[in-house]
Amino acid sequence: MASGQQLAEENVRKFATWAASKTDEDFRNMVARGVLSRTEIAAECGFAKSALAQNPRIRDALKALETSLRERGVLPPVASVGESEADAAIPVRRVEPMRAARDAERLSRLEQENASLRAENAELKRLLARFSVLQDALAETGRLPR
Repeated sequence: MASGQQLAEENVRKFATWAASKTDEDFRNMVARGVLSRTEIAAECGFAKSALAQNPRIRDALKALETSLRERGVLPPVASVGESEADAAIPVRRVEPMRAARDAERLSRLEQENASLRAENAELKRLLARFSVLQDALAETGRLPR
């Protein structure tokens, strides 16, 4: 079994490989609350989410990656609340037009599918009612009515 230091080294390598394999568009799809989704990163890298916060090398690499992405315009800029609270910065929420269009398309598709399934359900209920009458007649007489 590997020691904690060996696991930490392996996790750093996994993170570096993962970060190098992603494109700016991949990173844009991972944005949650103005930062990269820690849950998605951990799942794709194959280690626990806690490794992102507890491993100082991964934490520093992630911070550097997010800074680089902000400079390239992939992540939204961080806006400070006030001059006295310069350390406590809040990311600015920016509605991405591609995500909004994708969500609108998905919503339209789901509504259409829902309407189609409701119509199919109504038709199946109508057929079930018709055949339940036949079932009752068959159960009572032992013969099919004409």
